[in-house]
Amino acid sequence: MSQARRSVVSVINEAPASPTPPVAARRIVQRTHHGDTFDDPYEWLRDKDDPDVIAHLEAENAYTTARTAHLEGLRGRIFEEIKGRTQETDLSVPVRMGSWWYYGRTVEGKQYGIHCRAPLASEDDWTPPELTADVPVPGEQVLLDGNVEAEGHEFFSLGTFEVSKDGTLLLYGVDVAGDERYTLRLREIASGRELDDVIEGTFAGASLSPDGRNVVYTTVDDAWRPDTVWLHEIGTPTDHDVKLFHEPDDHFWVGADFTRSDRYLTIGAGSSITSEEWLLDADYLRGEPRLVWPRVEGVEYGSEHAVIDGEDVLFVLHNGPAATGEQALDFELVRVSASDPTGERTVVIPHESGRRLLGVSTFRDWGVVGYRRDGLTRLGLLGYATGAVDELTFDEPLYDVGTAGNPEWAPPLLRIGYGSFVTPGTVYDYELASGERLLRKQQPVLGGYDPADYAQERVWATADDGTKVPISLVYKTSFGGVGDAPRPVHLYGYGSYEHSIDPAFSIARLSALDRGVVFAVAHVRGGGEMGRAWYENGKTLTKKNTFTDFVACARHLVDIGITTPDRMVAEGGSAGGLLMGAVANLAPHLFGGILAVVPFVDALTSILDPSLPLTVIEWDEWGDPLHDPEVYAYMKSYTPYENVQDAAYPPILAVTSLNDTRVLYVEPAKWVARLREVEVDAILKCEMSAGHGGVSGRYNAWRERAFELAWLLDRLGVAD
Repeated sequence: MSQARRSVVSVINEAPASPTPPVAARRIVQRTHHGDTFDDPYEWLRDKDDPDVIAHLEAENAYTTARTAHLEGLRGRIFEEIKGRTQETDLSVPVRMGSWWYYGRTVEGKQYGIHCRAPLASEDDWTPPELTADVPVPGEQVLLDGNVEAEGHEFFSLGTFEVSKDGTLLLYGVDVAGDERYTLRLREIASGRELDDVIEGTFAGASLSPDGRNVVYTTVDDAWRPDTVWLHEIGTPTDHDVKLFHEPDDHFWVGADFTRSDRYLTIGAGSSITSEEWLLDADYLRGEPRLVWPRVEGVEYGSEHAVIDGEDVLFVLHNGPAATGEQALDFELVRVSASDPTGERTVVIPHESGRRLLGVSTFRDWGVVGYRRDGLTRLGLLGYATGAVDELTFDEPLYDVGTAGNPEWAPPLLRIGYGSFVTPGTVYDYELASGERLLRKQQPVLGGYDPADYAQERVWATADDGTKVPISLVYKTSFGGVGDAPRPVHLYGYGSYEHSIDPAFSIARLSALDRGVVFAVAHVRGGGEMGRAWYENGKTLTKKNTFTDFVACARHLVDIGITTPDRMVAEGGSAGGLLMGAVANLAPHLFGGILAVVPFVDALTSILDPSLPLTVIEWDEWGDPLHDPEVYAYMKSYTPYENVQDAAYPPILAVTSLNDTRVLYVEPAKWVARLREVEVDAILKCEMSAGHGGVSGRYNAWRERAFELAWLLDRLGVAD
């Protein structure tokens, strides 16, 4: 053991009031693949039906409570700060659908939202009513009160909420365990009567058919893969439901939704790298699905229906061979006939390297295209006649923009959501005829928040291979500019699945910024910030780029004087938790603490077991270590649990949930047990009634975040 390690242990051992951490029993389970045998002492923790496992998790929670008892006051203050800055009784901007305005309410003291609607003033009414919390809304109807539905349950999540086109029926799906298995129910809105139709064990995102007579839903297989699309005729027994589509390939999962035009039901099957779609006429759902394009490994596509000059067409966004013959790595948009999708293609937006096309939404008279350029999201209006794209522009150097709440087929307005690190979430309606941007609402931030008191900027680190990696920064200017003197830094990262961490405002984050903390996001490879190549160079056999990029970003923040290692805490969740475990092994000296939320830290064990949720689907992201010895060796060289070393790690807080079906609780439980073997100051907090997204209910979520932030601020040396 190193002298540095001994000194840390000595300090811990000399603290008489320090509670004793739980010690998990070592029960060796051998895992042998490709001639390599791994003795796993903590695999027994996987069985959550074992009373010893539950007892161990409860002991971990008790230890964490004792270790963080000194932060109780700070947690309370942070919670009150979040609560005090939040307008607890509030309403969302109404969205028009049919003859109604739909909106949500939150009420002070209530955990969950209340879903409401109010009638239009007239059929020509496209201006959403300006709602005030303390003023009754004429004709308001409460469709679903989450607080009522959650009564008697420790956890509550709404996975489907949809009203029929004629406005008479509500379809909703509820999960009360956190395992993302939803029970679908139907409610007659006028009377409030629950129909007899109850569909158990569905996946999120069911839909009502345009005629309101059927429900389309998906179910999952034993590995939690959505594999089957079903049709339920309302008023009939569920054992009469019709199987519309089944995907036998374990690499693919399925989903279904109706086009905005109500012309088709689109059924999609996709893996991480390949997709395929079928169309069903919405007025004959028991017909035979028609294939759009046959699947080709490595080609992803998605289609949207439109009617142009009286012809049904599909706009197809794809990354297959472009019109120029090159691979459309950053995607190309083409138009095809809906009656002959594999026929002639008309290029609408050609492939352009560095401009990653993200999606297209079609309306009766125009379309809107989302794309990413220079690390930022963009929106452009698509003219059907010319194919021209008119980009909407914004003044801030860092921001995020996208469409939000546009269910109607022929609206004169486009609803847009906008925000940045310093600008609270803002809702605009863009008027197509005039080009005017109409401000509908900005997220209220109480307590005198002024965005001018904060600054956001981007700096660039250089990775080991010379790649420039962007880092976004946000901070309060009253503490000085970044680099003037070392500041505490909260460095966040993710870097998987082409998921981008875009600029977004956070009320909870203000509690750190107002204590002088700089919040930084390392936009590492494996994410999608800089285009598809950015993602491709941070997955499978290039996954280590994600980890070394993050280390390079941390080192850069130190080198340019923004912070010092003892004043920097790293955070990541889920696949970002894998990143945390990897960088803890790679560069423990660079951080004063590591916060790992639902961390994927036993990656190799999980990806080797095809019976576990989503494993086979994940092979396109991480590689297939079960059948490929090169992938096995590569993953074994970085998976955090198997690479813990005898080194001076910073303190680590791991947060997990017992009912998480995406990253099982056992991964951080094993990791913490292994870290303790080399005397790392690691603590585990396991929610016993929650899923991958943590606890349910906004006040519970605020308390959970206050717990994490209090620990983080304590590690940064800025606890009150």
